[in-house]
Parts: sequence; structure tokens; C-alpha cells
Amino acid sequence: MYAVIETGGKQYTVHEGDVLKVEKLNVAEGEAVTFDKVLLINNEGNLTVGSPYVENAKVEAKVLRQAKDKKVIVYKYKSKKNERKKKGHRQPYTLVEIGKLA
Repeated sequence: MYAVIETGGKQYTVHEGDVLKVEKLNVAEGEAVTFDKVLLINNEGNLTVGSPYVENAKVEAKVLRQAKDKKVIVYKYKSKKNERKKKGHRQPYTLVEIGKLA
């Protein structure tokens, strides 16, 4: 059994027990979160596709950690002008463990 959910402007295919890194959610560590934007559910060959979302479907998950990703370096320069800019960025994320698919 698997489902396709939408969160943070992205779509994820999830199974029960998966650990997933999603865009930052405003939920504390250890608490439960429910994803109600379910696009598709496959239950042992019985495929249900929403338009755009499946009604009365939800995916329950548990927040494992709130953290920041590895640093990404952004370097801009203009040749022959001695103009250089170096910036770093760390994207915040939430690590969730998928529980029950309903």
C-alpha cells in the first residue's frame, strides 16, 4: 500500500514506515502531523486517484527532527569587473516518519 501526498509544493510517494525529509513544518519534535492533501492511494491494486485530492484520505506521520540541510554555496562574479559575491544557505527541513495511510 502506498500513497502520493503533497506538502511544501512538492509531491512524495510514501509507504508505511518511510522516513521522509520535507519542507519545514511548524510542528514540534515528537508530535503527530496529518497530511490531508493525498493525490493517489494504491491499496493492493485498488487505485484511487483524486481530482485533485482524494476525499476523506489522510496520511498520519510523526515528526522525528527539525534541522537544517547541508550548506549550499552561491558564488556570483562578473568577469573583468572585480565584482564577487559569496553566500551560503542552509535550508530548514522536517524529518517525518510515515505512519498509517487511511
